[in-house]
Amino acid sequence: MTSTTLTQARTTRGVSTATLLTAGAAAGPLFLGLGLAQAFTRDGFDLSRQPLSLLALGEHGWIQIANFVVSGLLALAGAAGFRRALRGGPAATWGPALVAVLGVGLIVAGVLRADPSMGWPAGAPEGNPETMSWHSYGHGVGAMLSFGSLTIACLVFARRFGRVGALASVLVALATVAVMAWPDQGSVSVRMVLGSALVFGWLTAVSLHTITERKH
Repeated sequence: MTSTTLTQARTTRGVSTATLLTAGAAAGPLFLGLGLAQAFTRDGFDLSRQPLSLLALGEHGWIQIANFVVSGLLALAGAAGFRRALRGGPAATWGPALVAVLGVGLIVAGVLRADPSMGWPAGAPEGNPETMSWHSYGHGVGAMLSFGSLTIACLVFARRFGRVGALASVLVALATVAVMAWPDQGSVSVRMVLGSALVFGWLTAVSLHTITERKH
């Protein structure tokens, strides 16, 4: 094997597990941080009734599309980090797989945009559209994959922790389900932000915990 081939091989494998896990930890803060920044700065956007997904529409919609896709790629990197870090231990198979599904779901939700609705962008129906396009259905599937996989991951990863950590993971999963299932359509956009904050916050905490755990 030539020196050039050896260098290329090392480059391919050269991303450390800690770097991959750090990428996973950054997925949630990036997604929510950039999403909320847009929600409060884009003229006419009303977070109390318009979900963050709708930011992918309109003049600057590419920012939110990129936010979905980059956050998804970061989650996929985190999944690769978990696969390395958890090898041979509890949650070693399903834990990384569920984080990977989160990444795929975010990318799908970014590439396939929701239909205009709830008054966004300007000229859109004030409520839900009468009919949904195929890409809007696809967007919904991506969003459900993201929320569902990460909520289940909370339960799968609970096996790795002591009593306090396991309880915290289970409570995050239950709180997310309660927030998202609350029967009030008028608050769905805010509840989606709260649900995202819960599961993404959990992912960030577990990613950082795993990095620290590997150092000891």
